[in-house]
Amino acid sequence: MTAITRAEAEDFLYLEAQLLDERRLDEWLDLFTEDGIYWLPIDPASEPKRHLSIVYDNALRRQERVWRLLHTEAPSQSPASRTQHFVSNLRVEPGPDGEAIVRSAQMVCEMRGGDYRQIGLGGQQNFACSAEHRLQRRDGSWRIALKKLVLLNRDVPIENLSFLL
Repeated sequence: MTAITRAEAEDFLYLEAQLLDERRLDEWLDLFTEDGIYWLPIDPASEPKRHLSIVYDNALRRQERVWRLLHTEAPSQSPASRTQHFVSNLRVEPGPDGEAIVRSAQMVCEMRGGDYRQIGLGGQQNFACSAEHRLQRRDGSWRIALKKLVLLNRDVPIENLSFLL
């Protein structure tokens, strides 16, 4: 039996979604363990260090990604994306060494404002994915040791994925 309840897992994922939607990305970074991984594989059965991934971020890469999103004016995020995260079909399983495995279905709606002169702006994109969070208890709080998102459209060209899912 896992040490996290379904209600606690839901609250955790809802908090993560809120932090991402409100662009409180420094707080989002704090949800991870020091060695946590944020992973969007192309082939979910592959070994991440042996096959290409859309994203495979350790702590340093996550920090760099957040810094760029919050402090630079990259064309891909000017204007910044607005997102709405939806979490459903949540299941909690026990993992090794007291770890909790939380699986869910997620939908992320993303939009960047703009007008007809800016290709890709003003339209909404929807990203459906299956999510796996591996949570570990650290200093009395649950932290993300692994966030793995398997995008439904992972094997086709994606117009702009320069925001956090």
